[in-house]
Amino acid sequence: MNVFLFILSKMKKAKENAKKSVSKAKESARHFRQEFNKAINTALLAAFGFLIALFWRDVIQEWVANLTESSPVQGKLISALIVTLICVIGIIVVARIFKVKKD
Repeated sequence: MNVFLFILSKMKKAKENAKKSVSKAKESARHFRQEFNKAINTALLAAFGFLIALFWRDVIQEWVANLTESSPVQGKLISALIVTLICVIGIIVVARIFKVKKD
């Protein structure tokens, strides 16, 4: 009878350990899925941002060229300032929209 109880107790412990392992595996898979989704979202946002920047680049350059036709150096300086301002505003807006919430 003692052997039977001993085996039964070992089986219960093994079952509990298996449940803990399955729980840890599920938690790990959930965490991986969250991190993977964050990485995919970041990559997609960067790709869209790059595409938008490419299209706006020509528009801004033409606008600045028309605005300052007197000196090419002055035009490049103003162009750099305008692009910098737009990028800083964009970074602030995107950072607020996609703020990562701490668990």
